[in-house]
Amino acid sequence: MFARTIISKAARPTAFSAIRPIVRPSFAPATPSPFLLSLAAQRRLLSDGVRQAIDKAVGSAPVVLFMKGTPETPQCGFSRASIQVLGLQGVNPEKFAAYNVLEDQDLREGIKEYSDWPTIPQLYIDKEFVGGCDIIVSMHQNGELAKVLEEKGVLVKEGDAAEGEKKQE
Repeated sequence: MFARTIISKAARPTAFSAIRPIVRPSFAPATPSPFLLSLAAQRRLLSDGVRQAIDKAVGSAPVVLFMKGTPETPQCGFSRASIQVLGLQGVNPEKFAAYNVLEDQDLREGIKEYSDWPTIPQLYIDKEFVGGCDIIVSMHQNGELAKVLEEKGVLVKEGDAAEGEKKQE
């Protein structure tokens, strides 16, 4: 379906070649160009504007999920699983915010640098990074997530759930 040229890792220049030497063919330069080094540095430095926007998003609610898609229409299985776990735990929707990283490329790349975590979704509870989908599911299975959410007071209370049902009737 898709054609792709296969190039061995040895022939591909990388921005990290100064950190981790690779086997080079005789035609490859021994040291990376200043351009490649500056490109790597640019990718690793989060702009102040993006950092401030992420800080604001992380502080917007006690439980914050950066995901692909929205809670109503997740765009990947990991985001869907994370939303399902938070729903099973009984997270109060009024204390929850979700951000769709697919709407903003700066956010999508910036959140990875911000948390130093390479994958999305990413969960924050009370402004503290918890982890990605694998961590969320693991914490759910061993009961640790329920304890954290209860300690932070972000779960729907029994009285709140009953009032919500009465309003719907």
